Amino acid sequence: MSTRAGTAADDQFYREYILDHYKNPRNFGRLENPDISHEEDNPLCGDVIGMDFRVKDGVIEDIRFHGRGCAISQASASLLTERLKGLPLEDAKKIGKADVLGELGIDISPARIKCALLSLKVLKVGAYGLAGNDEDEE
Repeated sequence: MSTRAGTAADDQFYREYILDHYKNPRNFGRLENPDISHEEDNPLCGDVIGMDFRVKDGVIEDIRFHGRGCAISQASASLLTERLKGLPLEDAKKIGKADVLGELGIDISPARIKCALLSLKVLKVGAYGLAGNDEDEE
């Protein structure tokens, strides 16, 4: 079942786009002393994604991801970090499944949905985890 109408040329473009983000990931690596750091894995396929966030005045000032996995999971993390840099944390919390899948631009099979959404899970758990931390509490 297709969720979008695309031509073969569109599909080829997005496949190349995903491969580019897989082979040349944006924001790959680690941040020193991040404000948020969280990692998740997909035990079904072995993908691992971690993200380090630097947040200043409620805005994601810098972000890096690390991990290993298939082209879909790694490209999804690369695309998501590009979107998140400079975004208020409250806006980042509103990013959903449809946003992430839309960025990928191709239909994702049910077997690969968890791969595509692993970085979103890292964002959600990390962002909401920070919201519960108050550095002034002892």
